[in-house]
Amino acid sequence: MGSSGVQIVCVALGIIGLIATVVTIAVPRWKVSAFIGQNIITAQVQEEGLWMECVVQSTGQQQCKAYDSLLILGSDLQAARAMTIISSMLTVLSLLILCAGADFTTCIDNEDVKPKVSLVSAIGLIIAGLLLIIPVSWAANNVIRDFNNPLVAQSNKRELGACIFVGWGGGVLLLLAGGLLCCFSRPRSGGSSGTAKYYSNSASAPSKNYV
Repeated sequence: MGSSGVQIVCVALGIIGLIATVVTIAVPRWKVSAFIGQNIITAQVQEEGLWMECVVQSTGQQQCKAYDSLLILGSDLQAARAMTIISSMLTVLSLLILCAGADFTTCIDNEDVKPKVSLVSAIGLIIAGLLLIIPVSWAANNVIRDFNNPLVAQSNKRELGACIFVGWGGGVLLLLAGGLLCCFSRPRSGGSSGTAKYYSNSASAPSKNYV
């Protein structure tokens, strides 16, 4: 009874985490221009994402350009593309598995199999959360390292974009959903042993009557 409510909450957390993952992948706001030194007054803001970089003018106009080649990208950006895409796909698969094995659905009738299916979904959500947090943290570390590096020109320094924080939030939600499912997806051994004893007693009753 209580586990079905927890599973509904985990589904909601997983959906929100999936939305955050999609936003992190699609929106080009991983890195933004840093207004320091001579760049304090500027008429444009440069934004960088996984797939493109954009320039936003002070008038509100925005021009975006996709990266020319995958080979010119850094290893952190290439890994971030792969990890975030795998995270989104794994989240969708885990949510489908959870809905199939949840207590509030009838896709699976076997009550002994449902906790195992929910546990598989929990592991998938945890892995998806880690795959989202790792590239976001990696990118944040690179931005902070370059920002504090005096050898990097001020025009090339960047600050953390909104997608970094959205990715952190989405990863935490996925980890929370997976952790809750792990706690409430344990198989019930007491109920199965009780039914076994009941059947064994009923089966031995007719033999005593014949004697």
